[in-house]
Amino acid sequence: MADISLERGQIVIASPQSKVKSRKLSTILLRRRLQILGVSGVVMSVASLLALTAKPTYQSTIQILVSSQLNQGVGASHIQEGVESNFTNPNVDMIDYTLQHKLMLSSTLIQKAVNLLRSDYPYLTVEDIKGKKGQQSPLVINLLERQIADNKVIHQVFEMSFKDKDATRAQKVLQALQNVYQEHNIEQRKQSLSKRLSLINERLPKIKDKMVQAQKNVEQFRKKHHLLNPEVQSKILLESLADIKKQLFITRAQLKDLQARYDNLKQELPSSPENALISFRLSQSSRYQTLLNEVQKTDLALTQKRLRYTDDYPEVQKLIQQRRSQVALLQEEIDRWRFSPVHKGRSLGDKALQTISANLFQEKQLGTEEPLLTGGQVAEVDLKLVQELIQVQTNVLGLRANEKSLANSEAQIRAELTKYPSLIAEYNRLLPEVETNRKTLEQLMAMQQSLGLMIAQGGFDLQVLEEPQRGTYLGSSKLLILLGGVLLAPIFGVTTALMSEISNDAISSPEELQRLTNLRLLGTVPEISLLSTKKRLFRLPLQRVLAGFSKEAISDEKQLNVYALLPSHETLDMAYQNIQISKPSVPYKSLMFTSARSGEGKSTLALGLAVSAARMHQRVLLIDANLRQPNLHKILGLTNDWGLSLLLVEETNSSVKEYIQPIHPSIDVLTAGPTPEDTVKLLSSARMKELLEFFEQTYDVVLIDTSAILATVDASIVASLCNGIVMVGRMDQVTRNELIQATEILSKLNLIGIIANGTKRSL
Repeated sequence: MADISLERGQIVIASPQSKVKSRKLSTILLRRRLQILGVSGVVMSVASLLALTAKPTYQSTIQILVSSQLNQGVGASHIQEGVESNFTNPNVDMIDYTLQHKLMLSSTLIQKAVNLLRSDYPYLTVEDIKGKKGQQSPLVINLLERQIADNKVIHQVFEMSFKDKDATRAQKVLQALQNVYQEHNIEQRKQSLSKRLSLINERLPKIKDKMVQAQKNVEQFRKKHHLLNPEVQSKILLESLADIKKQLFITRAQLKDLQARYDNLKQELPSSPENALISFRLSQSSRYQTLLNEVQKTDLALTQKRLRYTDDYPEVQKLIQQRRSQVALLQEEIDRWRFSPVHKGRSLGDKALQTISANLFQEKQLGTEEPLLTGGQVAEVDLKLVQELIQVQTNVLGLRANEKSLANSEAQIRAELTKYPSLIAEYNRLLPEVETNRKTLEQLMAMQQSLGLMIAQGGFDLQVLEEPQRGTYLGSSKLLILLGGVLLAPIFGVTTALMSEISNDAISSPEELQRLTNLRLLGTVPEISLLSTKKRLFRLPLQRVLAGFSKEAISDEKQLNVYALLPSHETLDMAYQNIQISKPSVPYKSLMFTSARSGEGKSTLALGLAVSAARMHQRVLLIDANLRQPNLHKILGLTNDWGLSLLLVEETNSSVKEYIQPIHPSIDVLTAGPTPEDTVKLLSSARMKELLEFFEQTYDVVLIDTSAILATVDASIVASLCNGIVMVGRMDQVTRNELIQATEILSKLNLIGIIANGTKRSL
């Protein structure tokens, strides 16, 4: 817990480490010397007792050779769903020596050895051999060496040592463990290998079924999707897509060139009025337009089929025949308009008619609306241009059909490629299952053969290289225990003292008291016991006590020696003198004594300082202002039937003398009186201030004993009415936090200083 000190009105926090540094180590050790000596004595006593009861230790040793006679094979750890390992795990090294080392130290086998020794040592337990948890084990097993011979035989030497207080028992324990290990080895070897073989035989049919099922799943996938390998097929489709995109690019370039050529020819080729008239009539015929659309659709379908199939394919032949029929119907429609009454008597050449038909057909395909031939231009028609125009139209139709077919093929391939990621993922999931199950099956079959050979040859042998002998003497630990006690005794003593000092939050020295509060140290007062004072008071004649120490009763010094009854010490005189010289101009007329907590001796110090003031020829009034828990009347043996609480209720000072009880010609006492209902109201009243001023005029000095400053608000109220305030701090009782809090409360008032009570030395 951190310390808090007051320095120039600020709170300073000190850590527990600085707490020890702030105090001299020598001072701490000197003050706690009895504690150090006590702890050191206890440690030495325990060490001596252990040394007297310590027995010598004996050790016996045995060496065991563990040899693997198994050929290397496929281990169970290589199987995905491996067999559980046991004492002999048939991996590449054939024996798991680490596991065997743990097994040799297992409580189960050690218990079997204890059972074998029960007749000779009935009280022997597993803990006696293996050791208790957290302690060094008497049984130690070490791996000495490991060798692999040319015939794959693995050798491992285990050295076992056992320590015991009995030399014979150390030997017999190792012999019993040797027998247990050999019997366990034979039993476990047979059980383990047979169990593994049965597990493998049980798993073989399951793995075969899994492999067959995985193969069926792959075949079903291939049949369902008509694919041998989706990854290869996806690569082929990607290559086809690239080729189609290349062809589509070339076709569009060619189509662009022909379109430009077609536009030029149309500009060069004039049209006649007759051609315009026929073209207009044909464009108005719905049957002609329908037939023309059907021919176009047939041409597109035929072009797409020819990309995949030859002309001998049935569907291609069907489309060719369909196109011929549609063309014949189209020709009939043209002839009907050719020989219609509108054109009767007018002749039109076949070339012109073909030109009109081709123009209409091309305009439908290209979506153009070109102007018809004007009158007077028929005679100027160039047949070569017409033929070339027809040829260009035919090529444009073919390229457009090819472009559309390529675009459709590209879309189909792209649509088909979207299916392949899921197909590839499914295929990659099915194919590894076949390979994994196949490898697992091969491993299990190899393990089956290997385990059969292991059972025939045996797992491994335990061969004793060195028989256990009677335990050899290792020595006694008596001297070591005594030496450890000598070294640890002062360490434990000093450590205990320092820990007690750190954990103790109480103030232990006047210097620390002054450093924490930053107040003037008025005095250091040793422990003053009031027991003898009370006894002497109670031995007085009863009538004297009941008389209340009137002035007549105490006028004779021979009858009552007040200095023998009240606490008096030279340090109290010094403290009172320091209080007086702290204000040399005008002496303090009223002094209040308080402390951080109750029980710090402020009442006793107030009595002692009253005696010191009386010895300096001053008239003193001692007031007990602790109305809640008055204590002054108990110390002096006075009555508390009347006092300050009743006097505060009085409105005049005429009856003040009736409440005051003299105990010395120069010392009067005003007890607290009956406990009132509201102490705060009385102490904070104007009557309290008026009384205090009256007493300051009547007496040379007024000493006020109050409650603890942290206990109630009463002390703070009285402090505001006094000329000076004196704090009392008892050593090894008041804590740092309490003292700092109390100082903080009184820091704004006239706080003179502090007196260290219960010290070992004076200021």
